[in-house]
Amino acid sequence: MASSLTCTGMVWAFLSFLCAAASCVGFFMPYWLLGSQLEKSVSFGTFRRCSYPVRDETRQTTVMVEQCGRYASFQAIPSAEWRICTVVTGLGCGLLLLVALTALMGCCVSELISRTVGRVAGGIQFLGG
Repeated sequence: MASSLTCTGMVWAFLSFLCAAASCVGFFMPYWLLGSQLEKSVSFGTFRRCSYPVRDETRQTTVMVEQCGRYASFQAIPSAEWRICTVVTGLGCGLLLLVALTALMGCCVSELISRTVGRVAGGIQFLGG
């Protein structure tokens, strides 16, 4: 298969893919903030959380749920700023993946990426970052 990328373009495609993968893994991992609550280790990110307090209505106490998971709904994310961060980070990861996969396809398909397409992809990548 012929490639439409130069050697520099191949390096760009590989690094773009690594950056997009690292960004997506960081987005889905719940270890952005670490701390403790009710003498338990807690952590959360924009999309997921681990070891979180829940109100037990039958016993009228707060108990810690010691598991990791997503928020029950978009409105369950703690604040409006955190919801905005989730949307912006998710869109950025999506843009980075789009450019990275296009660049990787350019490694295998001839004349897929021209100079103009490369510049537009770089702009999209900048916006995603």
